[in-house]
Amino acid sequence: MTRQTIQWFPGHMNKARNEIKEIMPQMDVIIEVLDARIPYSSENPMVAELRGDKPVIKILNKADLADPEKTAQWQAYLEQEAGVKTLAFGHEKAAEVHQINELCKKLVPHKLGADKQIKAMIMGIPNVGKSTLINILAGRIVAKTGNEPAVTKAQQRIKLEDGIMLYDTPGMLWPKVENGNSGYRLAATGAVRDTAMNYEEVASFTAEYLLSEYPELLKARYKMEELPECDWEFIERAGKLRGCLRSGAQVDTHKFSEILINELRDAVIGRITMETPAMREEEEVMVQQQREEAEAKKAAKAEEKKMRLARARKNRR
Repeated sequence: MTRQTIQWFPGHMNKARNEIKEIMPQMDVIIEVLDARIPYSSENPMVAELRGDKPVIKILNKADLADPEKTAQWQAYLEQEAGVKTLAFGHEKAAEVHQINELCKKLVPHKLGADKQIKAMIMGIPNVGKSTLINILAGRIVAKTGNEPAVTKAQQRIKLEDGIMLYDTPGMLWPKVENGNSGYRLAATGAVRDTAMNYEEVASFTAEYLLSEYPELLKARYKMEELPECDWEFIERAGKLRGCLRSGAQVDTHKFSEILINELRDAVIGRITMETPAMREEEEVMVQQQREEAEAKKAAKAEEKKMRLARARKNRR
């Protein structure tokens, strides 16, 4: 089955992108909120591109939904990069969110003092839980929260304790998700509106990964003693067991696809992480190859056009 690229980039996101580029040079610390289930796919390429040598705190949020062993692997992996520190939070660790303030102070100690202020910009993909973190840090409701992506629409400044000014930015994807796998992971975990995705394609991608990495969780949740090898066979069989049937006893694959995605998002299947540091390394190579192939095709087309024009000029003589 050919899977399509997930595309969803509302106008306000483009505005936010330009604003972030403009104010990032003034910031002392960047706080990037990642989804602990997809730390690679939820990482904004703009941060690496624009931060320079500014310290970055990467928050692995929703850690209570993710595989704890893989979360620890991701933290160790991300902290190999100079200037990067990580913290992992979930609902059960909400009280520990104030560690962010302490870490900001440790990273820029020269900005501490009565007449000084730490400027910290917080950013993250839609529906990653950024607004909830901000409200805990502020000790009051200053950011709208919700289960729909892109609730925050405009930039705002929030004064925190300890002399920290927090610059909030709208949840933002980037115009082109080059890695198709990342697009499906973003859709599966709820970072894009459901109207922008094909449930059956996303469920197919998800089932293929879960069959490989979390077979025991699938067996337990969908009451199967043995699992099929193929994602679509699993969807058909599990859909039948769940009673997702149309007339003529045909399995309603769309209905079961919705069930699978929602149970993944709510961790009903179990605590699942959709990617590993090793997968990131492999997929970065794949993306680079794709870029090089695209550049080669572009150059070949330009050369072909040049040759055609040269022949046309020669024929006119």
